[in-house]
Amino acid sequence: MHTRTFIHGFTAALTAALTLGGGQAYATSDSGDQPLAARVVTYDAGASAEFRAAVDRGAAIWNERVDAVELRPAAAGQRANIRILADNGWPRALTTSLGNGTVYIGRQAVNEGYDTVRISAHELGHILGLPDRKPGPCTSLMSGSSAGVSCTNPYPNTAEKSEVEGNFGAALTGPAPVARPVEIVD
Repeated sequence: MHTRTFIHGFTAALTAALTLGGGQAYATSDSGDQPLAARVVTYDAGASAEFRAAVDRGAAIWNERVDAVELRPAAAGQRANIRILADNGWPRALTTSLGNGTVYIGRQAVNEGYDTVRISAHELGHILGLPDRKPGPCTSLMSGSSAGVSCTNPYPNTAEKSEVEGNFGAALTGPAPVARPVEIVD
């Protein structure tokens, strides 16, 4: 994981206040020259059935590509920020706020030949604040199904990575995001 340094202005009190909000962990440095830890967003893939490995790989891809947020499996008994379910419909994400919501890994798209890791990374991208970008090329993760079944690219492009960094970097320094349920059906 890359490191990212943020300037002065963060205090331990702000960090503690943010940590208590929403069950998400934050870390900071008062000196300004220390790296700021990623915002931890937990996920529960216990109901993702046969897609569990694809979900874990999708989360790992985001963790390899961005610094401001880290996706981690929720610990036993811990309330997760993201719930991931398998169903027979089309893949979709229902976001409640930045870093929070429900992802459905729909078997319909898988049965049509779409790649499960790409689906997982794409739907997690919605939870990380990214919209669909359709139609789009295979090089854009958020182009989703418009790239066709032959597209198996599960990696966010530079613009998508930058947008997630901005979303979560701003979340660390700005006001708490407003919870607005949004369903994104791909």
